[in-house]
Amino acid sequence: MKNKQKIVYFLFILSFLLAGCEKEYSSISRWALLKTIDPKPIVIGDTSSGANQQVVEEIKKETSSTDGIYDVAVVKGAKDIIVAYKVEHMHRLKMKSIEKKLKDKLKDHFPEEKFTVSSDFKIFLETVRLYDRVEHNHYSEKEANKRVKQIIALKKELT
Repeated sequence: MKNKQKIVYFLFILSFLLAGCEKEYSSISRWALLKTIDPKPIVIGDTSSGANQQVVEEIKKETSSTDGIYDVAVVKGAKDIIVAYKVEHMHRLKMKSIEKKLKDKLKDHFPEEKFTVSSDFKIFLETVRLYDRVEHNHYSEKEANKRVKQIIALKKELT
């Protein structure tokens, strides 16, 4: 009887511990809701000399310098660039005009690039999760580009 009780207790504790496990996201995406995380911009599948990395860093700098924006995530896929950002609380009433200003600014500075710009928190969070998975080698280049397309489709669906 005691052996059966020990086994039951062991299984109960094991199931309790396994149920508490979270998805394999790093701490950066866990804290995205609560604080500024400022992820570095990434290029998926960048095999060039770093020219693409410099472009996404300039895009992040331009976006961050826009009034009312305080946290920016930039991911460059095969064809598209996702620019997701958070808007300061006092500027939330002007979100549409901030997005329009930002789109115009990015098109002026980088006319050859195709942008998906969003202040939606869901898009920001999905972009940060993509960043986490790419940085920790959980996604291949093909999977990451597929995820970029899914995030862009989600943005179009939300609009």
